[in-house]
Amino acid sequence: MSHGPDDPLPVDSDVEPGDLPAGETGLRELLRTRVDVLLAIAVGGAIGSLGRWGLAQAWPAQRGGFPWPTFTVNVLGGLLLGVLMVLVADVWPGQRYVRPFLGVGVLGGFTTFSTYALDTRALIAAGSGGTAALYVGATLVAGLIAVFVGLATTRRLVRP
Repeated sequence: MSHGPDDPLPVDSDVEPGDLPAGETGLRELLRTRVDVLLAIAVGGAIGSLGRWGLAQAWPAQRGGFPWPTFTVNVLGGLLLGVLMVLVADVWPGQRYVRPFLGVGVLGGFTTFSTYALDTRALIAAGSGGTAALYVGATLVAGLIAVFVGLATTRRLVRP
């Protein structure tokens, strides 16, 4: 679907600009008409969170050391998000549940900003400020690179 230069851009790829209800009952109406999408997000989030929990159980972080499990989860999530965005835009456009289920739900549940913040706080509290700074910076840089790699690699694979 294309938009002209004067048309408002959609808030979300699943929602057209005029689709959002206005007024006092707008939120209630939005929830009523999008309950299926919310359910897809919830189920995806549960799956992603269980995946992260399982990885944390199999590979527990070492107290005071670099938080490799959380770092890995967040960088892998960035890579997969890059792959997903190309697939959603170029391979499966217009699919109502793919992005909410996989992107918001599964990958949103799999990746974790809260554990990233808690790991950083724990490192600082343990006197490992240098490791904390490395962790914060490395996660940010590696995550952004992973998104770019996922985008670029998937584009090459799906666009001959």
